[in-house]
Amino acid sequence: MPDDLISGAALALLAVSFLVGIVVGLTGMGGGALMTPALVFLGIPPTAAVANDLVAAAINKSVGAAVHARSGSPDWRLARLLMLGSVPFAFAGAFVVDAVGSVEQREAFLRLAIGVALLLAASTYTLRIYGTVFHHWGRGEEGEVKVRVAATIAVGAVGGLLVGLTSVGSGSIIMVSLLLLHPALAARRLVGTDLVQAVPLVLSAAVSHVIVSGITWAVLIPLVLGGTPGTFVGARLAAWVPGTAIRRGIVIVLTLTGLSLLKVPPMVVGATGAALLVLGPLAWAVLRRAHGLPAFTPHRGDPDLGDLPGPRDPHERTPR
Repeated sequence: MPDDLISGAALALLAVSFLVGIVVGLTGMGGGALMTPALVFLGIPPTAAVANDLVAAAINKSVGAAVHARSGSPDWRLARLLMLGSVPFAFAGAFVVDAVGSVEQREAFLRLAIGVALLLAASTYTLRIYGTVFHHWGRGEEGEVKVRVAATIAVGAVGGLLVGLTSVGSGSIIMVSLLLLHPALAARRLVGTDLVQAVPLVLSAAVSHVIVSGITWAVLIPLVLGGTPGTFVGARLAAWVPGTAIRRGIVIVLTLTGLSLLKVPPMVVGATGAALLVLGPLAWAVLRRAHGLPAFTPHRGDPDLGDLPGPRDPHERTPR
């Protein structure tokens, strides 16, 4: 194993995990939505990519959740309801994949599932930006919110299964669903709730994947060693780097990566990327004008500058 950890492949993993960590630190975007497809494109089998990314996430999330638990920011009612739905479904994820069929069928199924999850993550991330900028989601007070019990459990179940299958969704899709269900929830409580519920969710998914697929130490160790300092650096750069451009870039990357994993023809993927790159800013400018904001020049304090719900402490920035 020591030779595996100093190989070119391990160094590539270390570099990629460091870069992904920087993006997570800059934006608060879910690491699983970025790291899992990156591992697949590096040639890691999807089953191993999901399993090792989940184990690394379980390690990283525990730190952020501990910080939020001590500060008292989570809404424990919401967290418990989410866990009720998410933990059993997340644990089932690896066994669902294992029941698909042969190794080739499992890998093909996971590529398809990851592609769909990335398109969902891109859509929900766009919705999160839209709701925060134009409808002030996550800008409520620290008081009590009315909890929608059945809907919250259902969100946990769907998000848990998605994470259990692909490692994508606990910090992107679940967080946006929480915003939709409870738009008055303060950003600090939203992030704390998401991180606290994500720990047992990701642990459950990681345990089942370890049981089914095992751990590849030559993949896991670079993920942990590269991702943590990358997140720290990204968090420190967040004050100087324009968050708007990065977030739009992430949406484009997630969309194109998802389409590629779904085996959409390259010409269609390229045309989609060009359309998003050119027409996306124009559509956003039209939305800003429709809501009485400057089309292309955000004013000071405008949420479009990057002030989305999300922590600034690098140790807290671990949603998937």
